[in-house]
Amino acid sequence: MPKLPPLNSKKIDKEISGAEYQEFLAEIVNLVQNHRVLAVQTVQTVSNQLYWNIGELIIKKQQQYGWGKSTVEQLSKDLNFYIDKGVSWSPRNLRFMRQLVDEYSNVKQPVSEFENLKQLVSEVPWGHNILILQKVKDINARIFYLQTTIKNRYSRSVLLHQIKANAYTNYLLHPSQHNFATVLPENMFEQTQESIKSVYSLDFLDINKPITEKQLENTMVERVKRLMMELGYGFCFIGNQYRVTLGEKEYFIDLLFYHRIIKCLVAVELKVIEFEPEFIGKLDFYLQLIDEQLKQPDDSPSIGILLVPHKDRLEVEYALRTASKPIGVAKYILCKQLPSDLYGKLPSAEDFQQILKSKKDGLL
Repeated sequence: MPKLPPLNSKKIDKEISGAEYQEFLAEIVNLVQNHRVLAVQTVQTVSNQLYWNIGELIIKKQQQYGWGKSTVEQLSKDLNFYIDKGVSWSPRNLRFMRQLVDEYSNVKQPVSEFENLKQLVSEVPWGHNILILQKVKDINARIFYLQTTIKNRYSRSVLLHQIKANAYTNYLLHPSQHNFATVLPENMFEQTQESIKSVYSLDFLDINKPITEKQLENTMVERVKRLMMELGYGFCFIGNQYRVTLGEKEYFIDLLFYHRIIKCLVAVELKVIEFEPEFIGKLDFYLQLIDEQLKQPDDSPSIGILLVPHKDRLEVEYALRTASKPIGVAKYILCKQLPSDLYGKLPSAEDFQQILKSKKDGLL
């Protein structure tokens, strides 16, 4: 619900100037904003369905009459003359319409799945569809990026970052590890699981050498907007080294967010060494403090995310069993995999890990 500024009118009926009216006004404003979004989405869906139908017709007529590539150029000229000049009728865009239908229609899949794919295409902005078509060739990967774009409301730049970071490959190789099913209410489980990723690509931080947790955190905070894009839609940054107390002792949470969709606080702890079971206990303790001191009555249970560069799945599984609060353990990737021609010419991940271990006392 949006928080509205005070009304400017000098003459306001006292009966409608209280908190009840402000809440009523906020509901109306929220309703209007939601319907504006719905209107844009509806126009987008109708446009994409039109583009799909045009692509189908181009393919059909070319096959029926044996027309060649010049069909698109001629069609572009005529559409611009008879309808209106616009980007939609450019030869390039018409070719994309044809390519999209051709490539998605040639994939062998049940009718129900094909219709679902068409629906996904219709719900994603056209520019996003073109980007996926150009950058991604595997059909399952395309479906993944279509789904995540809709779910997380990715901008085009964020979608490009996800593709470059191989989000689909990471999704397959590193299924998320958490204890959400056992500690969260049933109505929160699925939504939370979808919102917390198992691998976070932080290569946009431009980090190419071993760093301390403090340095990593400072770098992340400096580019917090990009970090929030990587985390996914709905994360609102609250602060770093967020202070909570218990008695006379102080504790500091690395990064604290509020998730607008799940409606809960999210504490993120960063580690520059591989996973250790005691990390879970510390984060579980922080979440208890957060729920007691910061959580509002209408908030859902707070969630913790532990980011580590390396983890042993079995060790994580056992450590999560003892946690009373919802915690997800995820890997972060500081840079992309080295090109094959650079192997052996730069320190390996194991070399860096050894360096970090040797400096452990100074890092934590």
